[in-house]
Amino acid sequence: MNTKENRKMPSFVGPLAAVVVLSVVLTVVSRQFLTLDNWMNILRQTAINALVSCGMLMVLLTGGIDISVGASVALSSCSMGVAMQHGVKKPILLILIALLAGFLCGGFNGLLLTKLKLPHPFASTLGARQIFRGLALFITGAAPIAGFPCGVTFLGYQNLGAVNFPLCFLVVVLIFAVMSLFLNRSALGRKIYSVGGNRKAARLSGVNVSRTLNFVYIMAGIMCALAGIVLVGRVGTALPLAGETYDTDAIAACVIGGASFAGGKGTVSGTLCGALLIAVIRNGLNLISAQTDVQYIVIGAVVIMAVFIDIVRGNAEARSRRFAMAQKRRNNLFFSPVGAAARRTLCRRIFSGGKMCRPVF
Repeated sequence: MNTKENRKMPSFVGPLAAVVVLSVVLTVVSRQFLTLDNWMNILRQTAINALVSCGMLMVLLTGGIDISVGASVALSSCSMGVAMQHGVKKPILLILIALLAGFLCGGFNGLLLTKLKLPHPFASTLGARQIFRGLALFITGAAPIAGFPCGVTFLGYQNLGAVNFPLCFLVVVLIFAVMSLFLNRSALGRKIYSVGGNRKAARLSGVNVSRTLNFVYIMAGIMCALAGIVLVGRVGTALPLAGETYDTDAIAACVIGGASFAGGKGTVSGTLCGALLIAVIRNGLNLISAQTDVQYIVIGAVVIMAVFIDIVRGNAEARSRRFAMAQKRRNNLFFSPVGAAARRTLCRRIFSGGKMCRPVF
């Protein structure tokens, strides 16, 4: 890695600065924003979107997308609720059932992409979203399920210390730390980046692209299941219509955090800061008593702005690469023997008498 790349600003700086600026504005607008209780509530709101965004990030790194994450959250939590209604009472078994449901949702998306050879995961995950949502409504009878044991719900409501720090956000931080080490230090993590950077080159270098894609979609499903468990702990029920906006929130958090739709680019820290920014925006809109329709409009505008920033950033990096390559070619030509001969010929044409100019280099 060259010196110029080492000096590049970390991807989390931008969204973190946006959080600070937006916090200052909201503090002026509402006195309640800067209170400790409100910020603990923001962290709780961040936890669910951060978990979903973590799975979305892995998918985006491969150049794909998963718009079924909201339905996967609903189906995972509802599967846990239906199992409880049919006699499963042990919390660990209920959690494993939710994780298994998320695993199957992700595996289904991965198989649709790798076995059916659909041109883009947008089509397969769009169909999967409808299937998962329909299954969640079918197995619950379109009714919420309540009465979960404390061993399941504690992750969503448990607080730590005198400041009531949410346990779910601490779990998110630990998961993100492990995921960062995995993506940056493990061989499989480097394969994920390589598949997104250049899928054909990754395949030629020996990377099993299909297996890598299946893995990232399975991980996205498991992250959705964890988000579903936290959601059940927060609201106390499993809702078949939960997570309708989770896909847009997760995409916005990833792109704001530096991920690209082209793949091969994105960091875990940037995604966490992006999720925090989305939570601050939603919390601020609630504090100023904005209507639901206004909140949809604002979040939609944020998603469009995030995509626009991704396009501008990609074009700027492409221009920078082209300029660097052109500069390198000019330097190679100038200092090569062919370049030296061209300089001598130019000097002969400029100076009369056929005198050669004195070499400068």
